[in-house]
Amino acid sequence: MNRLPITRSHRLATVAIGLGLFFDIYEIFLAGTLSTVLVAQFHLDKAILPAVLASTFVGMFVGAILLGRLADRIGRRRAFLVSLGVYSLFSLLGAASIGPWTLMVSRFFAGVGVGAEPAVSDTYLGDLLPPRKRGLYTGIAYTLSFVGVPTVGFLAAWLVPTGPEAWRWLFVIGAAGAVIVFLLRTGLPESPRWLESVGRHEEAERIVARFEAEAGGDLPEPVADETPNTTGSVGSLLRPPYRRRTIMMSVFHLLQTFGYYGFGTLVPIVLAAKGYPIVQSLLFSGITFVGYPVGAALSLPIIERVERKHLVIVSGLGMAVCGLAFGFASSEALILTFGFLYTAVSNVFSNAFHVYQAEIFPTGLRSTAAGATYSLSRLSSAAMPFVLVPLLHATNSAVLFAVVAAAMVGVALDVGLLGPRTTGRDLELVNI
Repeated sequence: MNRLPITRSHRLATVAIGLGLFFDIYEIFLAGTLSTVLVAQFHLDKAILPAVLASTFVGMFVGAILLGRLADRIGRRRAFLVSLGVYSLFSLLGAASIGPWTLMVSRFFAGVGVGAEPAVSDTYLGDLLPPRKRGLYTGIAYTLSFVGVPTVGFLAAWLVPTGPEAWRWLFVIGAAGAVIVFLLRTGLPESPRWLESVGRHEEAERIVARFEAEAGGDLPEPVADETPNTTGSVGSLLRPPYRRRTIMMSVFHLLQTFGYYGFGTLVPIVLAAKGYPIVQSLLFSGITFVGYPVGAALSLPIIERVERKHLVIVSGLGMAVCGLAFGFASSEALILTFGFLYTAVSNVFSNAFHVYQAEIFPTGLRSTAAGATYSLSRLSSAAMPFVLVPLLHATNSAVLFAVVAAAMVGVALDVGLLGPRTTGRDLELVNI
């Protein structure tokens, strides 16, 4: 698998993963985008709004732990299908919510469904893709997925003015799209690295033979030190060399969510606090959110040329600077400019770290480790509304983004001090 060129199956897997991730991103930004609408629809007060925003992230925390581990037990492909099935069902139920409590319950279980989607997707693509193209094609998958962010913004700006119940169609659209991706993913091959790690050697060999046939059989000879690492004990994550990496990614995910999800989920509320009406704030959000796929696309030419660790650090610091500028901005032009720049830089950051977190753990624990540490970002995201929303109401957007900037500086220090280098290296050699 390390020696293969990119084949048709690699490309199909990249597209199928990207479309599935689209709905994870869609779900994450849905509640924040609709927050001002839901306040009016269900007469939410300042106490209940953070709970509504947090419910999806609490579900994602649970899902990331459960389904991340499940993917190392039953396989990446089956875990994908379980996650999309659960998400689709409860997203549809969310459309029928009759009050804030039914909305929170449906959002929680929809979050469980997509909670492990990024971690398992990162793991699956990391298992499948050759080292020279691992960053590029994982970046392509996330670039597809981030189209979901402006999609949410513009759909909300279009649908919300049509009637008081129009927001429900956003949940229906999410459920219907997930069913289509579910059907598409049934054709994905299982990860041969995972099959090999659990002793299913013949199945792994058949899948590898399929990739080799697509490649035409013109492969270089294997490198002598390509030794598989299939460590399967969860306790290994707390012992060298993985203990340092587990601590690094745990701190990383607790902090990065304030910069990444903090902006995306709270920007409509921030714009409302700056005095813009609901429909205009939704339109501004949609324009700002265009930066997400643009930034993801901009990362593609550099993600294999710059060491991933360094790219995470520099882009994280860029988010801190753009966030402060957005918080202090007062004119429409500056708000849109720095909002766009923030989202663009944040997706260079996102693409880099999603590739990175799937490179630094062994095959038998790759999904478990990525899911467990990534789950902390969901927990932090669940706590975020209870911290940042009251902070915004008590102070102003400038103070809020000062807190966000401090969190991103912490991320840069964490990765700089504890993170290994990975770019262009075989997974087995990174994890000896």
